[in-house]
Amino acid sequence: MQANLKYIVLIYFLPLFFFGGLRAQERDSIASVNSEFNTPQLIPVNDSLRINYIENDLVVLDTVKIDTLAAKKESFLTDNVTSTAKDYIRFDRKNNRAYLYNQSKIVYGDITIEAGLIILDNLKKEVYAFGIKDSTGAYTQRPVFTQGQNVVEPDSIRFNFDSEKALVYNSRTDQGAFKVKGEVTKRQNDSVYYMKNVKFTTSEDVDDPEYYFYARKIKMVPDKKIVTGFVNMYIADVPTPLGLPFGYFPLTEDRASGFIVPSFGDNNQRGYFLQNGGYYFAVSDYFDLATLGSYYTNGSYDFRVESNYKVRYKFNGRFNFRYEKLLNEEPGFPNYSEQSIYNITWSHSQDANANPDSRFSASVNLGSSKYYKQTINQTNSGNFLNNTMNSSVSYNKTFRGKPEVNLTVAATHQQNSNSGDINMTLPTVQASMSRIYPFEPKSGTKKGIIQNINFQYSVRGENRFKTNDSIFFKPEMFKNAISGIQHSIPINTNFKIFNHFSVSAGTSFQENWVFKTFDRSYNETTQEVEIDTSRGFDAYRTYNFNTSIGTTIYGIFNFGKDKKIQAIRHTIRPSVSYSINPAFDQFYDTYLVPGTSGVEDKLVEYSRFQGSLYGAPGNRYSSNIGFSVTNDFEAKVKPKDSLAEEPEKRKLLSNLSFSSSYDLAADTLALAPLQVRGTLPVIPSKLDINFNAALDPYALDNNNRRVDEWNINNGGSLFRLTRANVSFGYSFSDKDFTRDKDENDDETENDTYRQGGRKDDLFGKGMNYDGTFEDEEKEPETVEDDTERYHYKIPWDLRLSYTMTYNNLNRQNEISSHSLMFSGNVELSPRWSVGASSGYDLKNKGFTFTQLRFQRDLESWRMSFNWTPFGNRESWYFFIGIKASVLSDIKYDKNRERDRNL
Repeated sequence: MQANLKYIVLIYFLPLFFFGGLRAQERDSIASVNSEFNTPQLIPVNDSLRINYIENDLVVLDTVKIDTLAAKKESFLTDNVTSTAKDYIRFDRKNNRAYLYNQSKIVYGDITIEAGLIILDNLKKEVYAFGIKDSTGAYTQRPVFTQGQNVVEPDSIRFNFDSEKALVYNSRTDQGAFKVKGEVTKRQNDSVYYMKNVKFTTSEDVDDPEYYFYARKIKMVPDKKIVTGFVNMYIADVPTPLGLPFGYFPLTEDRASGFIVPSFGDNNQRGYFLQNGGYYFAVSDYFDLATLGSYYTNGSYDFRVESNYKVRYKFNGRFNFRYEKLLNEEPGFPNYSEQSIYNITWSHSQDANANPDSRFSASVNLGSSKYYKQTINQTNSGNFLNNTMNSSVSYNKTFRGKPEVNLTVAATHQQNSNSGDINMTLPTVQASMSRIYPFEPKSGTKKGIIQNINFQYSVRGENRFKTNDSIFFKPEMFKNAISGIQHSIPINTNFKIFNHFSVSAGTSFQENWVFKTFDRSYNETTQEVEIDTSRGFDAYRTYNFNTSIGTTIYGIFNFGKDKKIQAIRHTIRPSVSYSINPAFDQFYDTYLVPGTSGVEDKLVEYSRFQGSLYGAPGNRYSSNIGFSVTNDFEAKVKPKDSLAEEPEKRKLLSNLSFSSSYDLAADTLALAPLQVRGTLPVIPSKLDINFNAALDPYALDNNNRRVDEWNINNGGSLFRLTRANVSFGYSFSDKDFTRDKDENDDETENDTYRQGGRKDDLFGKGMNYDGTFEDEEKEPETVEDDTERYHYKIPWDLRLSYTMTYNNLNRQNEISSHSLMFSGNVELSPRWSVGASSGYDLKNKGFTFTQLRFQRDLESWRMSFNWTPFGNRESWYFFIGIKASVLSDIKYDKNRERDRNL
């Protein structure tokens, strides 16, 4: 009961200090006032016996005089009291009572009391507040006490102002997440209340809840705790076996430390288990910590540490560490095996306004390569198809000035979950200087080739590791580290010729420092190439030159304003480029491989920089001419709205490009394959079909190798299709067919996405510990009439993804991949929702990973079922539990894990 009953007593007894002093002649009957008494009556707070009341429209004044010499009593009230009643305010002098009837209301300061009937009894020194019956016999206008945001709604109140004790009947109040209804409430003092025959629940309807806890006696300290004797749980007014000899329920709305009750179940491979139990530490307002674990009777266990932190306007983040010791079967059995897997995720982001010149960010996902495939954690359902894990931790600092300098220190990690190979940089330090225009004018825009000359300088240093997760962070990992520093100075300029052609030209100089090189020699005894590692400083320098020229051409075909398609615009962006890459032969050596059995000796060329951080410089001179043409087709369409003045613009074909190059320095196969790509808009802003292809002009010999002969001269077509790909993704929902579309429907970066999965749920959704699916709204929409809502529309969404790849590089003439994936959700009713994620491999004739999701909102409860019906990950998971976080440990979940022997 959030309100202080002391204030209720004061309000109910305010008129008694006025009415109790009446000395007028008694009357056996009191005539009521028929007119509505809605005008507020001011009750002055003093010791005068003067009173104004209305009887038959006459004002009667008490003629008893006051002893002006008597000491005046000080009133404990600090404000005026006003009262109103719709039907009447009646004074009964015989019984020394006052009555306020129908929509009675008393206001004192910020306190308001409303009831159907208020009775003030001066003889017993008690005050009563009741509801009244309407014409149908229903009990209405229950007492309502309001102070600020606190509201108490009992059926009736009885209070004795001498003992300052109160009895409240059928009181209803909100305490934290609980709604409490007590048959009788006794006020002991301002902060302790005893209640009899009490129901408390998190249901919205405390009078008819779908579940509640029943206790015969409880002690309640508002905003702190409820302590009960024997308590039993009822569902739909039916008692359940769930009962406790005593109970303790915290009422604080703040986060609090406490135990997390595990769930009990059994597993077909690991036996019975206690899962997801632990302790939650509410460390501070900025940081929390949860330690969770599970134990199986065959000896398997897992341990997790989860933490969230946030400092408003500065930064926020989340850290997870998970370790699992998995034992299959029992020790001594033939199929017994064990493995240890772990995973670390950390995300940290800094508020953009915290420090504009300094920024720290982190996105870490590393651990055992097989973690997502072997884990038994339901939250990882959407990540088991991940092929890579990536991490990045970086600090960026900007030094203002002219020129501006940007410094970045980072560590990166990339891990292949299939092979276990890891590429890691620890650290990477990079500094770059902003562009400098040495010949720019002091005022005005830059014009011409000289004024647009600019250059930059950047330096990048790395320490890189190539290893495997079997030796990750072990001494063997650090032995093969390679390091280097790269300096880069690009010089560029741009200008226009003939006012229509844009020309750019530039050159780039690079100097690479390495601290480890590799000399090679051939050992005739072992007939193997031996590599001798030389440690120490070494360097090489490279440079190149490039230029390009391009323009934009517009063509418009008009068909008339009276036509449906009024005009088509064709935009062409042709460009020609030229680049020179010298051969750096001075950094190359040779070794001799002697010939045997009539085979001639072979002279092998190598560079000592092969295998270093930045690789070896090129030893082949190239002089390339590149060309490309990009096309865009748009149409002006007659608008559907007859009042619109401008026609609608629609894209017909976007970014249709053709590109290739010709190496002037090549002896053979100088022309590169023609690359074709483009986008076909089908539904504006919804469905775009992307396509790309490679066309080779050269023919193949009998061994399927490219030869220096045109394919058309070899009996074929002008070009040979060697590769092609078509793909599209499409998302739509019921909102696309209504006018009130939500512009904020973009999916957030959920935990699955942070761990390297997809934003959508085409590979299935991960399940949270409270039985919800990721990206799910916690509470359903509140509607007055659910039937009316679903008579017109049923909320749904659908996502499609299609891809096909054709391969004919060496006359395979095959479709290497061909699949269609989909994911969708449907709300069958306001509280029933179902979803599915699946796909079909059109090449291998089989379904991809399939997940079916069912969820039922049971008002105060939540029920969900996640089912993978077939495949090597066949499994299911069932959950039912209370939504409110204060009772989240009251749940039941059951699952069948996939068979790991398949």
